[in-house]
Amino acid sequence: MSRVLTGALLALLLLAAPAQAAPLSAERKAGAPGSLTGYAFDACTTPSQEVMDAWWEASPYSAVGVYIGGSNRKCDQPELTAAWVTAQQRRGWHLLPLQVGPQASCSGYVDVMSSDQPTAEAQGRAEAAAAVASATALGIGKGSTLYYDLEDYDTQATDCRRAALSFMSGWTKQLHAAGYDSGVYSNIAAAIASLDLADRVSTGSYAMPDDIWFAWANGKVDTVADPKWVASHRWDDHARIHQYRLDTKETYGGFQLTVDASWADVGTGSVPPNAKPVCKGTDVDLARYPKLRRGSHGPAVEALQCLLRHGGYSSAPITGRYDATTAAGVTKAQRKLGLKQTGKTDRRTWVALLARGRSPLAKVGSVGEPVLRLQRALGAALGRRVAVDGVFTQKTERAVRKYQKTTGLPRTGVVADQMWERLLQGR
Repeated sequence: MSRVLTGALLALLLLAAPAQAAPLSAERKAGAPGSLTGYAFDACTTPSQEVMDAWWEASPYSAVGVYIGGSNRKCDQPELTAAWVTAQQRRGWHLLPLQVGPQASCSGYVDVMSSDQPTAEAQGRAEAAAAVASATALGIGKGSTLYYDLEDYDTQATDCRRAALSFMSGWTKQLHAAGYDSGVYSNIAAAIASLDLADRVSTGSYAMPDDIWFAWANGKVDTVADPKWVASHRWDDHARIHQYRLDTKETYGGFQLTVDASWADVGTGSVPPNAKPVCKGTDVDLARYPKLRRGSHGPAVEALQCLLRHGGYSSAPITGRYDATTAAGVTKAQRKLGLKQTGKTDRRTWVALLARGRSPLAKVGSVGEPVLRLQRALGAALGRRVAVDGVFTQKTERAVRKYQKTTGLPRTGVVADQMWERLLQGR
C-alpha cells in the first residue's frame, strides 16, 4: 500500500464527458467485511492459520486486509485459499479484499492504465471482473466490498487524473453489476482527494465508490479526514477506513508481522444489540455497585435481587429490601460461584454475578450480550462507571486494560479465557 503521503492540494477543477453514475445502494449489504467499528491490519503476504489464530487471541485487530489479485500484487499468497477464507470468517475475522492491478498512467509502476478516459474505464471494468472471479473462487460472495488499491500518483497531471477517475468509475459500475460493493484504497491526497473533488464539482460524471480507505499516517485512530482532502459527506455513514500507521513491526502470541494499521468503520458499524432486559422493569446498569447487607434498600438491592433470580439462586420477588430471603440467595450464589459465603454483597459478589454467562473472546468491535455483562462487571470491579451499551468501544478497551493491570494480566485490551475466569471469580 501507499508508503508516501504528500500534502499536495488539488487546484484544478475536473471536467469530463458526462457519464451516468451507478446508483448507490440504499442499504448496507451482507458479506465481507460485514459491519465493524474497530482495528484492522494488512500485511503484504497473507499470514498462516497459526499466525491468524495467535493474533485473534492476543491482538486488538478484528479485520484483515488480503490481496486477492492484480498485476501489481507484490507478494505471493500461498496461504490465501478458499479454506483459509472460510476459517477466518468462522473465527470472527472481517476480511478486506484488495485488488492491486494497473496503476495511474503517470505513476512509476510497470503496469499502468491508459491515459485515454474511455479506455481506462474499460480497463477498470475488466479489473473488477477479474477481482470478482478471484473473490468468488475464494468464497467471498456477492454483497461484499472489494477494494481497489490505487497507489500514489501526480494529481496535477490532468489527463492522468481524469483517466484514473474513469478507471475507478468503471471498477465501481462493474462491481455493482456483479452484485458487489466498490471500495477504493489510496493515499488521502491522491485518489481519495480526486474522488472527493470530482464528486463535488463534477457530480454525476463518475460513478463513486461505496467505501473509501485512505492512507494518512497521522497516528490518529479514527476515520476523520482533513476537509482539504475529503469535504464531501458521501462516505460519512460507516463507509470509511483510515490507515493511520505504516510499516510497523508488531508481535502478538509470539508471532511478528510487519503491518499497516487501520481503523475501520464499515457496514453498519458496531452497533448496540437488541438485548432483552435481565429482568423486566429492573435496571441492573448501575453507576456504582455498593456493598449491601440485610437492612439495605433501594435500586441497588432491586438489581441484586434481579441477578439472583436470573442466575437461579433465588425465586423471591424483587422488592428492593435486603431481607433474610435475599441474604439466603446471596449465600447460595456465593457457594455456587466459589466465593466466601457471608450473605453480604461485596465487590467480588457483584463482579461474579454480573459476569456470569457465556465467555467468548471479546475485543474492540465486538457486540452483544456478553459485552453488556463485561461492561457491568468492569464497572463493579473498577469501582467506577463504565458505559454499558453492548458495544466494545475504545473506552471499553481502556477499562479492560485498567482491569488487566490491576489483576496482573497482560495488558492486551482483549478479553480472553483468563480474564473471564478472573471476573467469574469476582476478582
